[in-house]
Amino acid sequence: MSKEPAKMPVKAEDIEALIEIFQASDWDEMHLEMEGLELFLSNDPQARTVAATTHPVAAAIAHAAPAPAPQGMGHIAPPPAPHAAPPSDVPAHWVAVTAPNLGTFYRAPKPGAAPYVELGQDVSADTEICLIEVMKLFTAVRAGKTGIVRRICVADAEMVEYGQTLFYIEPA
Repeated sequence: MSKEPAKMPVKAEDIEALIEIFQASDWDEMHLEMEGLELFLSNDPQARTVAATTHPVAAAIAHAAPAPAPQGMGHIAPPPAPHAAPPSDVPAHWVAVTAPNLGTFYRAPKPGAAPYVELGQDVSADTEICLIEVMKLFTAVRAGKTGIVRRICVADAEMVEYGQTLFYIEPA
């Protein structure tokens, strides 16, 4: 006799949180389907805005009149990244890898697994170096630069903000 897990209803607050996360990220689009809900967000004014299938909360949000955008704005841009100066002991030629969105920083793909990268490790621009998780949505963060990992700035499972420095890479 198998027991199916209880389904939790999606709340308006959950959808609002997803929208805030999307707006604070550098994502172009987000498409989420779960438990009868379809949510599509895009920074492209030509794309469909929000789609809802059977969930009444999503349908209410999808059919709500959007707030008028200020003149000349076709989409909502993410807030600028904090421009904190790098620590004084960071050489000027090192490149900061920053968080693409807010969430929980993970150095490894799962608990107990080896970290994606270690100090002193050579990386290419496409090397996956960590994950950022928000509400069970995982974003892979890539090095973005060929070089050597010189500093890891965040502890595993720590909350990070959009634009926060995660690593420093010394370009090759």
